[in-house]
Amino acid sequence: MKRFVILTLLFASSSPLSAFAHSCPSVMAEIDAAMETASLSEEDMTKVKELRAQGEEQHNAGDHDASMATLGEAKALLGL
Repeated sequence: MKRFVILTLLFASSSPLSAFAHSCPSVMAEIDAAMETASLSEEDMTKVKELRAQGEEQHNAGDHDASMATLGEAKALLGL
């Protein structure tokens, strides 16, 4: 019974991490939508596009922590 409880707790605690790892696409979509109406300098818009592309590459490579950090930088430049 003790093992069952421990395994259940471990499984339950890993679910939020899994959900966070799969939020990269929604953040990318949020960035894409914001880029359409953003009033940024050409330099800042180029940086946002580079960060967004890098974040997608990291996501596709399975490095979700790095992807979220990179996408966070892009969101900051967009004021999100």
